[in-house]
Amino acid sequence: MKANSLQICAISDGRAGNARQAEALALALAEGGAVSILTLTPRAPWRWFAPRRTRGAGNAFGPDFVRLLEAAPGIAIGCGRQAALATRLLRERGWRAVQILDPRLDPHHWDAVVVPEHDRLRGDNVLALLGGLHPVDDAWLARAREDFAAFGTLPGPRTAVLLGGTSAHARFDRMAFEVMAAKLEAVLARDGGSVLLTTSRRTDPELVAALAHRYDDTPGVVWRGPDDGPNPYPGLLAWADRIVCSPDSVNMISEACATRVPVFVFDPGRVRGRPRVFLDTLLARGRIRAMDATLAPFDAEPLRECARVAEALRARLGLERTAQPVP
Repeated sequence: MKANSLQICAISDGRAGNARQAEALALALAEGGAVSILTLTPRAPWRWFAPRRTRGAGNAFGPDFVRLLEAAPGIAIGCGRQAALATRLLRERGWRAVQILDPRLDPHHWDAVVVPEHDRLRGDNVLALLGGLHPVDDAWLARAREDFAAFGTLPGPRTAVLLGGTSAHARFDRMAFEVMAAKLEAVLARDGGSVLLTTSRRTDPELVAALAHRYDDTPGVVWRGPDDGPNPYPGLLAWADRIVCSPDSVNMISEACATRVPVFVFDPGRVRGRPRVFLDTLLARGRIRAMDATLAPFDAEPLRECARVAEALRARLGLERTAQPVP
């Protein structure tokens, strides 16, 4: 059976990282076909126990989810703890269920579970990947270059700067940024060029405030939040000659590494736990380098796991391709 003959539904709690991964994998599996998106509205008491199944769990996510339970079975792709309960329930109704990230339960509650290599979960239906799932490929970058064509007029080299914030595994605050910015300013003094900078939801408000006029005399763009308009993040990835990232976000670094330009990560040594394993793997492979005050160019092979995972899922779920892969 072909994937695009079935309903494919991407399911998450709406958190940006979870939604992006579920939607990216759903679109890759659909190969250009339609994908539906369900943002869950978790209800007590079921949300407290998810993904464990308790009595009345079919009422855990509101009427939109109830309608999905009653629909003809398709393929459900979920990301996050709440989505893990939703995909379990759909599987009981005949859906094929794929769960992204470790659900902290026996993976055989799902047809397949997709986890980063730096997670410990393994099993006969577990697919491991390096980093996070995302939609960034050559076609995505080409569309972004069209949508943000004005960035192409900025002087080179164009340095994209992607700022996250403090996480459970790494501290990245105003003080850390000042160290990072000093290295960047040394490069700009030597090379010239432009800066294309964006923050994230987790960026320290004190740091965001400090960016108000930080690069007024440098060509480029600084996006500090919604008050500055739509986030130009896709354009930054598409037009960058090199990318500098804070070290805290596996998803952000994964997307930066899907481009064909060098990626520099600020002070990866400050990262602890499983994300440190991810960074150490990329460093060992030569896909990233620790940021210094030179940002010397190096050859960069794009890291793109989504297509590979989708192909593995087709085989596991017994789905036919709708098109032959491009050689």
